[in-house]
Amino acid sequence: MTTLYIDADACPVREEAYRVAARYGLVVFVVCNSWMRTPGGPRVTLVVVDEGPDVADDWIAERAGPGDVVVTADIPLAGRALAAGAQALHPAGRPFTPDNIGGALAGRAVGEHLRSMGEVTRGPSAFTPADRSRFLQALDAAVVKARRVARP
Repeated sequence: MTTLYIDADACPVREEAYRVAARYGLVVFVVCNSWMRTPGGPRVTLVVVDEGPDVADDWIAERAGPGDVVVTADIPLAGRALAAGAQALHPAGRPFTPDNIGGALAGRAVGEHLRSMGEVTRGPSAFTPADRSRFLQALDAAVVKARRVARP
C-alpha cells in the first residue's frame, strides 16, 4: 500500500495532501517537531519527533521506500527518499527525480557556502495559488506512479 509522508513543519499544502490521500485511501504520516491539528480518522497519524536538526527527516527517511510518496521542501530528505525508491515532491509541485536531485543538492550547497561567507541570498519565492494547483496535479501523478510500484 502506498504511504504518504509529509515533512510537515512549514508545509503549506497539508490540507491539499489530506484531500488527495483521502481520495486514494492512503495512509498518511504527518511528521513534525510540535503538535499540529490533523484530520481525524485511522489513516492519518501525527508523529511528533524530538527537536533537533534532521530528526523529522531521519524518521521519514528510515521508513519511506518503493511505492511511497514524500512531500518535502528539504532537498537532502528528497534525495534520501529517492535513493530508497520513493517518490519525492516539493510543496510547490516540483517533483524531485534522479535526474534533477543532483543539481538541487549542488545548488543548495552553493547557497549554504555563500551564506557562510556572509552573502545575503534570496529566500524561497512566495507561495502562490499556481504553486498550490501545481502541487495537487503533481501529487496526483506521484500517487498514481507510486501505486504501480510493488513494495518488496
